[in-house]
Formats: sequence, structure tokens, C-alpha cells
Amino acid sequence: MSYEQLDFSTYCIGAIASRLGMAQRDVFNALKNSGILDGYIIPAYDVLHTFGRDYIVDDLVGLMRERGVIA
Repeated sequence: MSYEQLDFSTYCIGAIASRLGMAQRDVFNALKNSGILDGYIIPAYDVLHTFGRDYIVDDLVGLMRERGVIA
């Protein structure tokens, strides 16, 4: 994982936590355990990081709901 991917992952975790009112640790664990972090966020960094905050968070929260990570 590059520094840029790590920085972006941290950004996503913080943005999702803020949107959902969750602790960042809980968001990290949910993304890691569901495979979204390693299977989507990191591999799609090149594309995802070009979008705005709202789009990224909407996309990731939607994926979390789709996979049953959150209700």
C-alpha cells in the first residue's frame, strides 16, 4: 500500500464515521472485516480519489449497506 492509498483510506474512514456518527475504529473494523477496504477502497484508489467527498461517502456507505455491514 502506498502512502497515498493509506492517506486516502484514512480520509474515507474519517468521512464515513462523520456521516454515520460512528467511531473511526468501528468504521475501520467494519470496512476491514467486510473486505471493502482491501477489496475496493485500496484497489480503486486511482479512480475514487478523483471524486468529491459526498460522492465517495455515498458510494462507500451504499456498498456497506449492500453488503449488510450497516443497516
